[in-house]
Amino acid sequence: MNKFVPLGDLTGNRLLLATLVLALANFMVVVDTTIANVSVAHITGSLAVSTTQGTWVITSYAVAEAICVPLTGWLAGRFGAVRVFASCLIGFTFFSVMCGVSNSLELLVFCRIGQGLFGGPLMPLSQTLLMRIHPPEKHAQAMGLWAMTTVVGPIVGPILGGWFSDNLSWHWIFFINLPIGIICVFGVLNLLKPAETPTALVKVDAIGLSLLIIAIGALQLLLDLGHDHDWFSSNLICTLAVVSFIGFIIFVIWELTEKNPIVNISVFRHLGFSLAVLTMGFGFGAFFGSIVLIPQWLQTNMGYTATWAGYLTATMGLGSVTMSPVVAKLSTKFDQRALASFGLCILGGVTLMRAFWSNEVDFMALAWPQILQGFGVPFFFIPLTNIALGSVLPSEVAAAAGLMNFMRTMGGAIGASLSVTIWDNHASISRSEIVSSMNIQPTLGELQHKGFSYETALGTISNLVNKEALTVAADHVFLVFSMIFLLGAMIIWLCPKPRKIEGGPSH
Repeated sequence: MNKFVPLGDLTGNRLLLATLVLALANFMVVVDTTIANVSVAHITGSLAVSTTQGTWVITSYAVAEAICVPLTGWLAGRFGAVRVFASCLIGFTFFSVMCGVSNSLELLVFCRIGQGLFGGPLMPLSQTLLMRIHPPEKHAQAMGLWAMTTVVGPIVGPILGGWFSDNLSWHWIFFINLPIGIICVFGVLNLLKPAETPTALVKVDAIGLSLLIIAIGALQLLLDLGHDHDWFSSNLICTLAVVSFIGFIIFVIWELTEKNPIVNISVFRHLGFSLAVLTMGFGFGAFFGSIVLIPQWLQTNMGYTATWAGYLTATMGLGSVTMSPVVAKLSTKFDQRALASFGLCILGGVTLMRAFWSNEVDFMALAWPQILQGFGVPFFFIPLTNIALGSVLPSEVAAAAGLMNFMRTMGGAIGASLSVTIWDNHASISRSEIVSSMNIQPTLGELQHKGFSYETALGTISNLVNKEALTVAADHVFLVFSMIFLLGAMIIWLCPKPRKIEGGPSH
């Protein structure tokens, strides 16, 4: 085995600082995936848009990030990993500031897309550079630090988002990236130049990338605009559906015949990989859809501030941080399919608990499913990742990891869109059903007898009906998501027993 040679002067304190800079950059990007979740109510109120439209702030970032991740390998090979990392940090920081100064939904969504495009390569490149600057015997510790920022980021995001929104303004959930971004850019430019990777004139699959952008863009627009345009009664929505469907078909055909595809679809020939990744995509869609919906329901119906909604959402982190190392160890001793199935059953069970929430539920009844979900999340992610990557050839691990990350991110974006859309649609149905079964005259009379005017009494009853309808609709969404988790727990047993992962760079 060749002895590891330190890169330039990257030793001692400089190596430690470089490690912290890479971990901090990854932390900043991961936090941004959840920091806006609890701030949607503030954003929609400030910009005078609907909750469904406010969700675009979350989904636009996720979709842009998903599209850019497959480009990471080509960008690093063409321009150098450190140059790309520094450029993406600058772009991410710039668009973060632009998000903060946005005064319209259109500008905010555009800037969130910019954030996602520049943020997409940062996570895989931070991992790659950490592996590059450390000797093999230190890779486990370096990846442990990287994994910790990846796990803690989604916990800290809702707390920061809630606190900034309540105590300053929602704009600060984006401005906070400015000092962090400047520190990271300065650190990368001064510390990581010796870690630059070789470059070459590598051809990019421009047609495949264009088809991917068209297909995914049309699908996301369909999901985001469908409710406002009455779905398939609108020519626009029908057109978007056709464009997305045809775009995906042509994309698959092109990628299967392209010599250097941007997405190596051929790895789907492995049954274990296909089932694990599809379960990951649908499961993460249900998971992310839930954590997007819960803060909005808490603030709309339960009177929670964004800060307290953030605290409640973050309780999930207790279990995640505790169980991640335990599950990693269990993965070496038990069947990965059993662990994944167990995790999916936990997630399905806690989501089913939420399906019985009411407007009278207390904080602990809300917090327990979050805490238990945190314990289930590592059982969901770690074994499914091992099953997927253990089902492909060693030479295909890097491509498989990139495709898995892409499917997970897209699943989250679609889940977020669908959760709010189903919630909104079912609330309208529930409201109509409640009103049709009510006899409000006795209640109106009683309220007027207590001194309420007719209009005030009617408004009070209307507000109660709206709150009940929104809760019934949220329960309906949770019921659907619980079925997705439980179905995944059964499907995963169709995977062949995976081998241990051997080689291929981390992604």
